[in-house]
Amino acid sequence: MASDPLAWLVSLEGVPSAYAAVRDGIDVMLRDRGLRRTSPETTAESLLRGAQASAVLEGSSSTLAQVLEGGGDDIAQDSLRVSTELLSLAPLMARSPLQALARLHALAASSLPDDRRGRPRDDESAARLRDISALLTRPTDAPALLVASLIHAELITAAPFPSHNGIVARAAERLLLLSRGVDEKSLVVPEAGHLALRPAYESNLRGYAEGGAAGMHAWILYGAEAFAAGAEASPLRRAAD
Repeated sequence: MASDPLAWLVSLEGVPSAYAAVRDGIDVMLRDRGLRRTSPETTAESLLRGAQASAVLEGSSSTLAQVLEGGGDDIAQDSLRVSTELLSLAPLMARSPLQALARLHALAASSLPDDRRGRPRDDESAARLRDISALLTRPTDAPALLVASLIHAELITAAPFPSHNGIVARAAERLLLLSRGVDEKSLVVPEAGHLALRPAYESNLRGYAEGGAAGMHAWILYGAEAFAAGAEASPLRRAAD
């Protein structure tokens, strides 16, 4: 039987407790508030809030009010297109993550020529995408939240597509929460969590990119904090306030 490729990450100091705590918090929110308040409109609002936050992290100046009304600048529109198909991509992410990632990029990068949408930048990027996708098909005991955080960082730092890598990475993170049963109605807003923690988000991504176990450890711990912030940004929380 193949060894678990993520076992060493789960064993790092502070990681098991951090991810157990954030998963418990998400589960409590979804159970206690979601059962009473969940509707298609709530999911739609969550997706729109995520699209706006991801767009801002990508350089957009569009406000949440503009995006909630379907407007915003070109980057916001790119992010919105991804959000409209995100739920439908969950089965594909579980079955063929490489195809799902290509579809995310094709949606975000509609302004690119057909032969560049959904395609890696070069042969090296294609190999990196295959490695990332293979990781998602290997059995692991690592929490789904941790896997999602890791794939997010891998996609941003690898930048395998010719554009929109940040939007793709954040969408893939959210999609993994959906496809792996953490948040089946996509009510957590991890993108908003990253935006709320933007200085830490950007500094930890730089640390991850520089390599080494310390940078990866810091990113993984940050990821748990960001998911907690994403849960706080859920429309379910707003409805309870």
